[in-house]
Amino acid sequence: MGRITLDKVTKSFGAVEVIPPLDLTIEDGEFAVFVGPSGCGKSTLLRLIAGLEDVSSGQIRIDSQDATAVPPAKRGLAMVFQSYALYPHMSVRKNIAFPLKMAKMDPAEITRRVEAAASVLNLTDYLDRRPGQLSGGQRQRVAIGRSIVREPAAFLFDEPLSNLDAALRVGMRLEISELHKRLATTMIYVTHDQVEAMTMADKIVVLQAGVIEQVGSPLELYRTPRNKFVAGFIGSPTMNFIEGPEAAKYNAHTVGIRPEHIDVSETEGPWSGVVGVSEHLGSDTFFHIHETGLAETITVRAGGEVGFNHGDRIHLTPREDVMHRFDAEGLRIE
Repeated sequence: MGRITLDKVTKSFGAVEVIPPLDLTIEDGEFAVFVGPSGCGKSTLLRLIAGLEDVSSGQIRIDSQDATAVPPAKRGLAMVFQSYALYPHMSVRKNIAFPLKMAKMDPAEITRRVEAAASVLNLTDYLDRRPGQLSGGQRQRVAIGRSIVREPAAFLFDEPLSNLDAALRVGMRLEISELHKRLATTMIYVTHDQVEAMTMADKIVVLQAGVIEQVGSPLELYRTPRNKFVAGFIGSPTMNFIEGPEAAKYNAHTVGIRPEHIDVSETEGPWSGVVGVSEHLGSDTFFHIHETGLAETITVRAGGEVGFNHGDRIHLTPREDVMHRFDAEGLRIE
């Protein structure tokens, strides 16, 4: 079991409170992603759960047991760091087995667990190699394998893919998601990459300055962001925000419209502007539109075959049924 509950948890460094009172529950078997800009407190929160930082106040419970003062090694959690932290002189087999050997586990059980983890992670053929003979993705799988053999109540991932190139990131993202489905174990994953959050999570926790702005499934946050911050953080490219008289038409201080919810035309549409930079990605093209009189730039996502040139004046039609309205405090208006 791996249900983790934070009850009014705070964290201060000296006089600076980086995590104000915070309540959160991660259910057993859930894949929860902590996401937010740099410095929002997501890694600090993970370290509090792991026991690598002491809470200033409040309580952390793991499967209903108070773990607030329990040492990290006795919490039944396994942490995978951004750096692989592998021993370069040891084989893959010995790296994976290391925490079990330190726990003085029976050698036969160590062998069973190492081979089982290697099979799950497609590392069987690499058990006798050293980390320097592996790719970055393979080294990350070894680090994950070292956690799997401990059979923890939950896995904690602290930006584990940030050292990988773009192609490896996509591959490892899929592998970790598949691993979660196979193991059905609680996973908490920290990232600043909202694409990782959207594609991997059962539950996303959006943080800003140590405060939880919203908790929900990826589609909940995409469709019904609680405030302007969440609306602007979730979704790629980011949501367009428009204020002034155009927003007032919709009884809002600010209206938000996602790039994929704006139709483009050479001749018709209530808004118009001049094409600036175009980003052609094959299946999609992102147009950055200037001189609209509405915002400094409006980004539009169109099909890959849509062709406009730099300097063309085009017309835009927002889909009003998927517009988002926010009041002067940035809170969602239903």
